[in-house]
Parts: sequence; C-alpha cells; structure tokens
Amino acid sequence: MKLTHGENKDKEIKLHWLLLGELTTWIGSSFVWPLTSVYLNKQLHISLSLIGVVLFCNCASNVLGSLVGGWLYDRCNPYPMIVAGLSLDALILFLMAFFHGWPEYWVWLTLTGFISGWNGTLINSIATSLRRYPGRYVFNIIYFAQNLGTVTGTLAVGYLYDYSIKLLFIIAASLFVVATVNAVINYRPIIAFHKKRQSNVSHEGHKQKAEPMPKNNLLMTIGFSATLIVIWLMYMNWESNLSVYMVSLGIPFHMYSLLWTFNGAIIVIAQIILARYPHLFKNLFHQIIFGTTMFAISFVTLIFARDFAHFALSMFILTLGEATAFPAIPSYVNELSPITSKGKYQGEINVSRGIGQAFGPLFGGAIIDRAGYIPFFITAASGIFLMILLILPLHSKLRKRLKLYK
Repeated sequence: MKLTHGENKDKEIKLHWLLLGELTTWIGSSFVWPLTSVYLNKQLHISLSLIGVVLFCNCASNVLGSLVGGWLYDRCNPYPMIVAGLSLDALILFLMAFFHGWPEYWVWLTLTGFISGWNGTLINSIATSLRRYPGRYVFNIIYFAQNLGTVTGTLAVGYLYDYSIKLLFIIAASLFVVATVNAVINYRPIIAFHKKRQSNVSHEGHKQKAEPMPKNNLLMTIGFSATLIVIWLMYMNWESNLSVYMVSLGIPFHMYSLLWTFNGAIIVIAQIILARYPHLFKNLFHQIIFGTTMFAISFVTLIFARDFAHFALSMFILTLGEATAFPAIPSYVNELSPITSKGKYQGEINVSRGIGQAFGPLFGGAIIDRAGYIPFFITAASGIFLMILLILPLHSKLRKRLKLYK
C-alpha cells in the first residue's frame, strides 16, 4: 500500500474553532427539521403527501449543494464560500421567523437544504486540510460535535415550539450568526492553504486540472458510496415509518421521541471513546465493516421487537453502527483522495447520503404498504449485509494497490 505524506502546517485552522462552528450550526439546524412535519400538518394544515414532497425537495437541494460545494472547493478559495454559506443560512432563518406561512416555508426549506449541503461539504473538505491530528480523529470529533448539537437542539425544540415558533427561528438564526463570526475570524488560515495547494498544481505558469483519483481508489470509493446509499435508504425509515409502527403496537409516541435522545447520548459517548482510543479498531476499514454490520443487525432485531425495551435494544445497536461507520467513511475517502480533489469526493460522499435520505421513506413506505413491516426489516437487513459481502472482497482485492494521501 503506497503512502503519500502531507506536510505539517505551522498555521492551520484550530480544530476547536471548527468544532464550535459545527456545534452551533447543528443546534440551529436541529431546531428546524424535527418540527417541519408537525408544523406544516398541524398549523398550516398541509397534507402528509405534500409534506413528503417538501422534504424530498429539501433533500434533493442538499444533494445539489453538496455537489456544487465540493466542485468549487477544489477550484476556488473556500474562505469566502463558507462565510457566505453560513451567513445566508442565518439570513434565511431570520426570514423564516417572520414569514413562515405557505408556500414560503417550502421555499425556505428548499434553500436551506442547498446551503446545508454546501456548508457540510465545505466543512468536511476544510477538515481534510488539518495536519495536526490524524484524519480519523478529526472526523470522529467533528461527528461528535454534530451529534452533541443534534441532542441539544432536539431537546430544546419542543419547549421553544410550544412557546413561540418565531423565537425558535430567531434563536436558530442567531446561532448561525455566531458560526459566521467564528468563521470570519478563525477560518482565515484556509486561505493560505488554498494558495499553497493551487501553487502545487501549477506547471510552467499554467494551472493543471485537479488530479484524478487513482483507479483502484475510485473503485473503493464507489463501493463506500453505494454502501452509504443503502444504509441511509434503510436508516431513514427510523425517522419516518418506525413511529407509526411503534404506535400501532401500543407504545406512546413520546417513547419513540425518547429513543432519539437515547440515540444522541450513545453517539456522544461512543465518539468520546473513539477520540480517547483512536486505535480501538485496527484501521478505518475495520471500523466501517463493524459499523455497517451493526446497522444490519439492528434491523434483524426489529423483526422480533414488540415492546419498548426491544426497540431500545435495536436503537442501541443501530447507534453503534452510526457512531462508527458514518465518521469512518469520509475519513477513509479523505485518505483515498488526492489533495487537489478532496472537495469533489467529500461532496460525493454527501451526495450518497442525500440520495439515501431523499428516497429512504419512499422506498420503505412502498414495501410496508405492499408487504408489511416485517418484510421491510428483512429487506433492510439483507440489503446492508449484501453491501458488506460486496465491499469485503473488493477491499481484499484492492488494498495492496490503494494509494493513501495523508
């Protein structure tokens, strides 16, 4: 396995400022997505089918934002791009505070989807520039900050929503203002990194195209992307169809909500452990396989779940998969990506996630409507296990020919 080392940088964005930005933006974002379906249906009296279209537009625009953000990161100075993305998100949330009727809410949600994909890809791409820490550690700790923000936001949103939806959006917008100010002040080192990166790809005064990913690396990345699509395709049904199933079994809805607090808490604990013991897994691929296997097993356990305790067990197993596989995949793809193409491939990872998020509820709903929940759980487990059976021999065949960029 060939290894290309990057240089240590004396000046780079401090990791804690990157984490502050992620924490504040994910708290702000978590004020919006949990209430969307309830607000549109109960307050604006929008049908559930039309709400599904609204959420699909949000996910589709997120995919587009990820593609554009990744493409531009490799070609342009990312500093003004991330500042613009965060400030635009703040502006839209302020507008939502005062104009949250129909159909403007649909428009705002579609725009925030695009900007969220843009910002997410840029942050992941900027994270690849950090040389002070191993890539595995950086992506694990970023994922920790994101989920800490999600837990904080989802715990607060219920109280704020009952008090005032206007105040909720103003607080969310203010959090994005904090993230914008943080980026303006503390993300400036990415300018020098970008200039150095651009100078490294110049030849006789003419800029070369971004270095393509080696063929073997590309094949492995495609395998990871396909796996991520399948995982999200199944995972999204936890956020949509599982609530209906649990209520149909006589489990109160607030117990379903409690599962997500449990999910966030386990992720935070798992990320602390992974940060403290970065070599708990032999390598990133082992971490990905472990996480993907946990996802599959969680759906196997759902086949037998009939009470809250069993659903909590399924959520615990699912969360182990989420806490290990999700941060490990972009980290490994970072190592597989040439320095001039990192934004492109981080964008494609976000696109894979977005595709699964967009089509997951539709896919699960179609199977459940025609065959029921148990056949869906079997399909979900089988689909994820199939991806493991595909990427294991793929990695075994390619691993000695992979070129890693540190």
